[in-house]
Amino acid sequence: MLVKTYTAALSGIDAQLITVEANQTGVMGRFDIVGLPDNAVKESEQRIRSALKVNAYRFPNRGIVINMAPADLKKEGAAFDLSIAIAVLASAEEVRTMHLGEYLLLGELSLDGSLQPIRGALSIAIKAKEEGFRGVILPEANAQEAAVVEGLDIYGLDNLLTVIRFLNGEQTCEPLHVDTDELFARQQSAFDLDFSDVRGQQNVRRALEVAAAGGHNMIMIGPPGAGKSMMAKRLPGILPPLTLAESIETTRIHSVAGLCDYNRSLLTTRPFRSPHHSITSTALVGGGSNPLPGEISLAHNGVLFLDELPEFQKSALEVMRQPMEDRKVRISRTKQTVEYPSSFMLVAAMNPCPCGHYNDPTHECTCSPGMVHKYMSRISGPLLDRIDIQVEITPVPFTELSKQEKSEASASIRERVVKARRIQAARFADTDIYCNAQMTSKMMRRYCVLDDACNNMIRMAIERLGLSARAYDRILKVARTIADLDPDSTAENPLPISLAHLSEAISYRALDRAEWAG
Repeated sequence: MLVKTYTAALSGIDAQLITVEANQTGVMGRFDIVGLPDNAVKESEQRIRSALKVNAYRFPNRGIVINMAPADLKKEGAAFDLSIAIAVLASAEEVRTMHLGEYLLLGELSLDGSLQPIRGALSIAIKAKEEGFRGVILPEANAQEAAVVEGLDIYGLDNLLTVIRFLNGEQTCEPLHVDTDELFARQQSAFDLDFSDVRGQQNVRRALEVAAAGGHNMIMIGPPGAGKSMMAKRLPGILPPLTLAESIETTRIHSVAGLCDYNRSLLTTRPFRSPHHSITSTALVGGGSNPLPGEISLAHNGVLFLDELPEFQKSALEVMRQPMEDRKVRISRTKQTVEYPSSFMLVAAMNPCPCGHYNDPTHECTCSPGMVHKYMSRISGPLLDRIDIQVEITPVPFTELSKQEKSEASASIRERVVKARRIQAARFADTDIYCNAQMTSKMMRRYCVLDDACNNMIRMAIERLGLSARAYDRILKVARTIADLDPDSTAENPLPISLAHLSEAISYRALDRAEWAG
């Protein structure tokens, strides 16, 4: 008997429909899978045989051939086990075929028939809705994630026997539904780290606020123990809350990478990724024989923090340059090309020299000018040009550390950031741009108009610091953000860039100053 079940395979963060066809042949005991299966798919026979035996079902004695269409797409992983097992039973008339065409079936089988979690449940549920399926049957651990998709019945079941009984009408199961509005309201402001714990460093706090308001990349340069990492880790707490669309896209990436928390439906706070400096280029941007998202994609809609920036492999840093501009990364293989989004804020921290105390007022630097120059040259000029805000950080004096009163809390800073983002949302309505850092040259000519006094100031800064054309653009974008943060600026009447706004933006080019040239 020829039967069909339906499942899905992942391609990037999207899913592709897979049809599993099962038919009995005349060769006794033969079990063949065709359609470019990898070893994990071929080994499903042993898992299915054991699962059926434990649950008092017999594996058909007559030969069975399984075809997975489209046949030219490579099938990888064990998530197809459930669909193949149900197809085998249906071909032997052990499972009714009446409702098989209504559901996508996914799940890895244990030897006892229990269903193990899979990757990409959210993307697969979105595909099921697009293709008009009634619902998805998948492991219980993935149900919360998939149930975010409205208009789809999500059945999170724990073992093969329950699936068989459900399809045969012998057991009733209730689909899972998730209230995304309630979920967001409960979890969006759940941060353990707060800026109220930071003592002093008002200039760096202000720079972080500007970076958050405009989505700007930022680097902090200062001696060890000055608080660079401490403040960077608190940055997600002042970024605007995720929208539902951003949350779904971010969750899809983490789900494909197998990093989702099975107790949560969606990622409701912006991701903060902090890879070690020994990371490889592939792990940073993504790839592998079966391409998976890298750290720059896992930081999508959030923050990528690179601590001790000069210690990273130069080749790894250089491959970030294009994804930083394009906000996506394309990974090409001989028979496959996948694309992952990578719209992230880059926040980096570094010591100013090998000993860490160059320009430190409290410690003497033991490095020669040549050593400082060599250390700084580990970071290429083109990469630094893509970092809008470069700020120097100095140690906090004891008088500041010993103060008992707390600094301004993250919630207060976040209110100003959200207000500035509303101005930008109105400015860039009906475009795919959502913050000042992403403005095109055409947009800059329209929204970053300078008067004569401002033009004279930036001309002198460019001549004195020897700034590139890209650095000039970065200064204008940062100045536009500073103007949006002004208390008098509104979405209906945003303030033009003034001398004060431009002067502050220019001050955020610390590495362009002469003393850093080595």
